[in-house]
Amino acid sequence: MRPKSTMKRIIQVISYTSLSFLAFLMVVPFIVMIATALKPENELFSHAGSWMGTYLAWENFTYAWNYIPFGKFFMNSIFVSLSVTFLEVLTSSLAAYAFARLRFPGRDLLFYLYLGTLMIPAQVTIVPQFILMNQFGWVDSYQALILPAAFTAFGTFLLRQFFLTVPFELEESARIDGCSRFGTYFRIMLPLSKPALATLGVFAFVTQWNAFFWPLVITNTEDMKVLSVGLKMFQGIYGTEWHLMMAASAIVIIPSMIVFGFLQRYLVEGIQLTGMGGR
Repeated sequence: MRPKSTMKRIIQVISYTSLSFLAFLMVVPFIVMIATALKPENELFSHAGSWMGTYLAWENFTYAWNYIPFGKFFMNSIFVSLSVTFLEVLTSSLAAYAFARLRFPGRDLLFYLYLGTLMIPAQVTIVPQFILMNQFGWVDSYQALILPAAFTAFGTFLLRQFFLTVPFELEESARIDGCSRFGTYFRIMLPLSKPALATLGVFAFVTQWNAFFWPLVITNTEDMKVLSVGLKMFQGIYGTEWHLMMAASAIVIIPSMIVFGFLQRYLVEGIQLTGMGGR
């Protein structure tokens, strides 16, 4: 028993050491970002090997906010990300409920075809989407930023896997009590699916918050640009304002950290539950 206990402790030490090292590697870019954001402009490249400047230039955050229409871009990003998150959770949960609970001809084939869209790179659909948005007259509008991202096969698959783990007896009891399909969906499935919904919500918000290519293509005016596109404005013809870009980047990641912090408990639980097999 003693050698096994010693070996187990050695394995734990090695595992914790390896995980700590990997965690440190993940944190290093954020440390460099904060350090660069707090450096004076004239010391960005003058102190080789030094992460910090001679003093903390907190004014860089003010300059970064005023360098571009940061407030407008920030509000656009918040509005678009929250709208996409709400619509994606709504549409994915409805589709997932249909694929998991309803029986109709061709259900499984349709579901597999829907999943097949995950194998198509997003860049392939950019041109057809742009043509479609142009025909609708939605170029440089909130509709074009929100609607194409509001329907995802990933969200449908994630929630379907969770819905399959919910006992069918609960739904049957609700139907016996006179609950309709939509009533069962709203009163039974959604309240039981909070971890899965929170997981999808986090993924949807962070993905849309960081989206760059589609907002860059579909927006023309500054009134419609989002923060991910606005950060590129720190790059000029003759150089890049690295200290201001890093200060702006530090501000940009705050909403994602807040969302993850509030929903972290549901996120871990949701990932565990959606990986379980169903009927």
